[in-house]
Amino acid sequence: MNLFKFFSVIILLVFTSCNTVRVVSDYDRATNFDNYTSFAFFKPGIDKAKISDLDKKRILRAIQRNLMAKGMNKNSNPDILVSIFTKENQRVDIYQNNFGNQWGWDPYWRGSFNNAGNVSLNTEGSLFIDLIDAKTKELVWQGVGKSSLYNGNDIEKREERIRLIVSKILAQYPPFVSNE
Repeated sequence: MNLFKFFSVIILLVFTSCNTVRVVSDYDRATNFDNYTSFAFFKPGIDKAKISDLDKKRILRAIQRNLMAKGMNKNSNPDILVSIFTKENQRVDIYQNNFGNQWGWDPYWRGSFNNAGNVSLNTEGSLFIDLIDAKTKELVWQGVGKSSLYNGNDIEKREERIRLIVSKILAQYPPFVSNE
């Protein structure tokens, strides 16, 4: 593999990894999700989420769009209560570049590249979407999406990122429950 192709692959991996949304979900296996046809937002839980009110609105609009696309309707007497919470972490990535000696392209290598490294600081957020049975007040489904966050000034990019994260999380709802 020539050096140009190698760097192209590395750059592609770095940029695609920044856009990755990692999602997991969990649910109560005893729950019949077919019984849930309506939802409402659980304000006490949403108020505790530590993000801006504007981002809360963006998240709630994205959740509402996704649930309505699944045939659910927003209702004042719901089957499911939707709550969210968030976590934010700083992630430090250190990329060690040992190209000089390893690839043999510098016959006069004097160690100048051996310890060269790049440090990248990224903000990674986690969005938790909780679905709570309105009658029993028990958590029946939880989806979590982890992703790098967009912190720029472009509102459209921010909204697009939030819509992507929410849709990836809710793609796992309702869970596929086998009859075995």
